[in-house]
Amino acid sequence: MSDLYWKDLPVMVTGITGFVGSSLAARLIGLKARVVGLVRDDVAGSNFHQLGLEQAVTVVHGSLEDYPLIERTINEYVVEVVYHLGAQTIVGTANRSPLSTFKSNIEGTWNLLEACRAHPHIRAVVVASSDKAYGTHKDLPYREDFLLNPEYPYDVSKACADLLARSYFRTYGLPVVITRFANIYGPGDLNFSRIIPDTIQSVLQGRPPVIRSDGTPERDYLYIDDAMDLYILLAERIAETKGEVFNAGHNKPIRVLDLVETILRLSGQTQLRPNIRGKGNPHGEIDRQWLDGGKVKRLLGWEPHMALEEGLQKTIMWYKSILGC
Repeated sequence: MSDLYWKDLPVMVTGITGFVGSSLAARLIGLKARVVGLVRDDVAGSNFHQLGLEQAVTVVHGSLEDYPLIERTINEYVVEVVYHLGAQTIVGTANRSPLSTFKSNIEGTWNLLEACRAHPHIRAVVVASSDKAYGTHKDLPYREDFLLNPEYPYDVSKACADLLARSYFRTYGLPVVITRFANIYGPGDLNFSRIIPDTIQSVLQGRPPVIRSDGTPERDYLYIDDAMDLYILLAERIAETKGEVFNAGHNKPIRVLDLVETILRLSGQTQLRPNIRGKGNPHGEIDRQWLDGGKVKRLLGWEPHMALEEGLQKTIMWYKSILGC
């Protein structure tokens, strides 16, 4: 269905200069879609530029907080599918600067949804929530029917965006589908505040990787290509997915220390020992979180294909190429 569905289809991607947004834009261009990207900050050296996307997409400069701009963009380019990936995504940044995070992640989301509601040609709106919207639960893995129980600024902002999206479906029938993905990793991620890019960069440069917790927090990780496959599928099958929330992950948690040790082994750098700086989990971070992906497998037949070690190996090779190591 992909080629027929996407050819010449006007698609808007917010957060297009980010790791996931740029990867999605590249996939959409490969499917012959006409991509419009919202760009707040033009970051030199970003994956967006490394992929040469500035030559392949229509760039609109501005922010999600600018409602007239969002409404004009959707109207002027007759956008039919929207991927709302734009957000302030770093937990530490949210803790330091909650107001800017709330403006981007909450106000930005209601602006986007309201602008979509104003245009009847919108056929699908895919909103990226987060596994962190669940907050802390004793029962694991998280399922889509769990109550959202966030406590920290980033988690709260994503839960609010999630709720807003569902309200626009329930109230106005806007064809919205919401994703709650595990931590996405892979080639193209140049945010070195994240555990996988930071660890790989340190190891390839011969430095002991730093662990900012005590190494015991548990997470699940989703390879970028698997995430892209699902993003495409959710829009293609919007008749079945609208109004729904979907988890995506392996339901295979791994401790931070074990993840770092795996990267050391795959890199052939086991002589480097992790520098464990934390006691417990960093403030504002959830200690244990992973996802039950049974719903998306049951309804859409999707499940991730890339095993963690194979995905890490591919990711390490990509960083070697860009870092010259």
